[in-house]
Amino acid sequence: MSLQPTPPKIGILDSGVGGLSVLREIHHLLPDADIHYLGDSAWCPYGNKAPEVILDRVVTITDYLLGKGVEIIVIACNSATIHAVGALRATYPIPIVGMEPAVKPAAALTRSGVIGVLATEASIAGEKFHQLVTQHANGVRVITRPCPRFVELVEAGILSGPEAESAVRKAIDPLVESGADVFVLGCTHYPFLRAVVEKMTPAESHVVDTGPAVAKRVASLLEPVSAIHRERSEIHIETTGGLEQLDLLLPKLLPGIKATTAKAEIS
Repeated sequence: MSLQPTPPKIGILDSGVGGLSVLREIHHLLPDADIHYLGDSAWCPYGNKAPEVILDRVVTITDYLLGKGVEIIVIACNSATIHAVGALRATYPIPIVGMEPAVKPAAALTRSGVIGVLATEASIAGEKFHQLVTQHANGVRVITRPCPRFVELVEAGILSGPEAESAVRKAIDPLVESGADVFVLGCTHYPFLRAVVEKMTPAESHVVDTGPAVAKRVASLLEPVSAIHRERSEIHIETTGGLEQLDLLLPKLLPGIKATTAKAEIS
């Protein structure tokens, strides 16, 4: 009697709930995969913290997730990827998938020759981002815009309405005025504000993020598991912040996706 193949277990980490936008894409592409997510909301945001602080937190959380039996780590945070992905890949013998702003596809889409990148301070300041622009946006004007308020809104569950629209307009208007016709969501929190961003941008423009591409990359790194018939996969979401707040946010951020939640006791 042959053993039923075991579905892969994917570990995802982020500074807070933003990486749930990546979880959503991975679950859509790999519905049989088990997922263990950890949002470091007690330390959110990462974007304004020192590189060594970010690296230390990512290593701590990676060790925690490995203790849960994950087979692959997804750093669902652009700031954490910039400061930690290299060290993790050099240390851990499992696949490590990171995030980067979608500059390459944005540069291919633009007709005006101007793209706007909405991101965190750490993402914009990092050498990795400048290399990305040099490699993939030759001849294209790239305008960056730090949007720390976006993270605060998503962590608070404010995804629409006057407060969200005011914050998005403040970030978007200067980019539109500068001729940008492609807008990059350079932080995993930002896709949860995508509807507001699209409302504030010209009808012929494009809004892009890297969540779907990351999901495809994860799928390519995992052994295909066929003939698995399960009622549903197991999705477990932990937070270093308030569990009550997480439980309030999940119906807004992951509608239709069932998950168990817990408080992560990580110092």
